[in-house]
Amino acid sequence: MQTPIKTCFMRGGTSRGPFFNAADLPADLPTRDQVLLAVMGSPDRRQIDGLGGAHPLTSKVGIVSRSSREGVDLEFLFAQLQPDKDTVDTTPNCGNMLAAVVPFALEAGLVAAQGPESTFRVLTLNTDMACDITVQTPGGQVEYAGDARIDGVPGSSAPITINFLDTAGSVCSGLLPTGQVKDVIDGVEVTCIDNGMPLVIFRAEAVGRTGYESVADLNADLELKARIERLRIACGHAMGLGDVSSKNYPKMTLIAPPRSGGSITTRSFIPHVCHDAIGVLAAVTVATACVLEGSVTEGIATTPGGQVQTISVEHPTGEFSVALETDPANPQDVRRAALLRTARLIMRGEVMVPAAVWVGHPGSSV
Repeated sequence: MQTPIKTCFMRGGTSRGPFFNAADLPADLPTRDQVLLAVMGSPDRRQIDGLGGAHPLTSKVGIVSRSSREGVDLEFLFAQLQPDKDTVDTTPNCGNMLAAVVPFALEAGLVAAQGPESTFRVLTLNTDMACDITVQTPGGQVEYAGDARIDGVPGSSAPITINFLDTAGSVCSGLLPTGQVKDVIDGVEVTCIDNGMPLVIFRAEAVGRTGYESVADLNADLELKARIERLRIACGHAMGLGDVSSKNYPKMTLIAPPRSGGSITTRSFIPHVCHDAIGVLAAVTVATACVLEGSVTEGIATTPGGQVQTISVEHPTGEFSVALETDPANPQDVRRAALLRTARLIMRGEVMVPAAVWVGHPGSSV
């Protein structure tokens, strides 16, 4: 016997995974986590017995519910799984999967289209981060086709606009959790920062690299990965995160001068695998560091200046543009971050899990 669970398999930005109505999953968290592990086929490097794509970027789950909070339309819980581990981490955010929340909610009937364009306020439960997400809904249906392009995804799609309302200190105590815009930790100059995602940003040259290496070369560089992990653990303590050896954050981002007309070049570890691109909120956080006076990006990043700046974050497969607005009275205070993503419904139906995983399910005979 197996247990069927309604799902929509969605691409959100440069990530993908199954989305669920929270009401269709177990209320008991340990059981819920076992269900999600079974859905994805973890732990197994190939995730051969589930929906996972054998990579952290494709080992993600979205859980959505209608909100009863004033001024909030939808609540989103992001879950990060790993191919070869039995962990379900709901601590960090994921801005890519966030792009698929409203399309999923419309497909699942959690909300109704408002006209040719629909905007809903979404609260990410992982970190209590709110944002307004706008999607195209001509004729009351989600429009997936369009001319918007994002690096890391082939072709073009309808644009999805995400306007973040308050991202500083998403997991940490504040935007700069060490209290400094720049620190020297384990012999390396770093900026420890959290504007939606806890990051440790440092110059590639500080660890003997150029910052232009390929993803494959960086993933094969065991010496570098060991050095970065040692630095990550030290920075985790400095950021007030405790022992991060078993956590997915902070992410580690190497930086170098831009090469393709952007603002800065990045290579991002998430945290042990080099990202083929860069996460949405990691890009927001890197861009934020670029506009902060005294950060490790100073002298490397090329920025336009002004109260509203568009920062182009270069990554291994292209670039990611982030619009930032700073407080004119305090340029070190970033008030707003906005960006463009795309999403697509890939499949909808039921995912099957062994009946023994969810004892007590209405359809279970175990």
